[in-house]
Amino acid sequence: MKQSTRSTPGTRRTLAVALGTALAVSACAGNDGNDGAITFIAAEYSTDTEPYWQELIASFEDEHPDMSVELQVINWDDIDQHVTTLIQNQQQPDVLNLNKFADFAEDELLHPASEIASEEVLDDFLPGFAANSEFEGTQYALPFIASSRLFFYNTDLFDEAGLIGPPETWDEIASAAEAISEVGAVGYGLPLGAEEAQAEFQMWINGNGGHWVDEDGNWTIDSEENVETLEFLAGMVEDGLTQPNPATTDRADMFNAFAQGEVGMLNGAVFLPGIIDEQNPDLNYEIAPIPSNENHPSSTLGVQDYLMAFDNPGNEETVRAFIDYVYTTERYTEFLETERFLPATESASEVMAADEELAPFIEALPDARFYPTTDPAWSAVDGMVKQEIGTAVQDEDPRAVLDRIQQRAAGE
Repeated sequence: MKQSTRSTPGTRRTLAVALGTALAVSACAGNDGNDGAITFIAAEYSTDTEPYWQELIASFEDEHPDMSVELQVINWDDIDQHVTTLIQNQQQPDVLNLNKFADFAEDELLHPASEIASEEVLDDFLPGFAANSEFEGTQYALPFIASSRLFFYNTDLFDEAGLIGPPETWDEIASAAEAISEVGAVGYGLPLGAEEAQAEFQMWINGNGGHWVDEDGNWTIDSEENVETLEFLAGMVEDGLTQPNPATTDRADMFNAFAQGEVGMLNGAVFLPGIIDEQNPDLNYEIAPIPSNENHPSSTLGVQDYLMAFDNPGNEETVRAFIDYVYTTERYTEFLETERFLPATESASEVMAADEELAPFIEALPDARFYPTTDPAWSAVDGMVKQEIGTAVQDEDPRAVLDRIQQRAAGE
């Protein structure tokens, strides 16, 4: 299997295309499709992302000499605003890689998936992922990557602190974090900065019987379960059981600190082992289910990112050819192996089933809970959570913060 040459988390966030608004509008404008040229904006997962797409596009253009793809790779800190600016100026790309789609579908900006991918590609998607790509009964997005999360703990720090085995409950996390802090390390790494606060928050609320929505799709952001979750986390912060600044700590920084042996425990992603292998291969750690509050089952966060195509005039033929090329099993599997993500197709799942490093994450995926990305309001909620949820564990009242986010979700 191809080994990832993943950059450090800090590099993952900063080594990306950063353009001003004027350049963004001119460089990424959608084409009319008449000349077989399309634009493609891809999210940057690592420094491997852009070379992968450059190589694939060169190969695609060699095989399709009458078609061309203009690529732009943008980091996660900037991509939402970048795409919003393009849409406001009616310059949306032809193809987009992002972690949300429903608001675009609601605004009737996207091609239905059936117009931009062959039946062979559509039939290959795992059913749950395909269903999570629908808006009002029509599939608009194409599942691209999947990820689940598990609990990572530093066994050397556990030994030094006199701890045996991973915690299974919140109280056990707090107790273990206190013991680890006493030996000079961060007990629990709590990243609630703007990069991915919504992920960390969801893993905790799901472990307390909470979620963003109820079974009928009604927003429940300010539920008692979610308030209780933030109060528990605020107590951890106040007691010095986490790093001192969760509201400004991004996931990438926390993963880097764990890889360096500075953190005892955190909720980690499927690609964290690759970061550890690159930065500190001698680190001793184990992976376990995510602990939950008493009387609640453990659960994991399932993350799904998408490809989608904007309904720009005349772009269907090139978009369809490009999409089918991307999802060729060999090429798609190469991307997943490079970036250390989980497959969203049956064919890639069969190829990657023997990967021992991915096995525990694949095993956890069927019971994962996903973001409510099929609701158009999720885009606004996601942005607000990234900016505000961290304040609820440091200097603001948890209930007040959740009430504001609930009001945003309800359109108030």
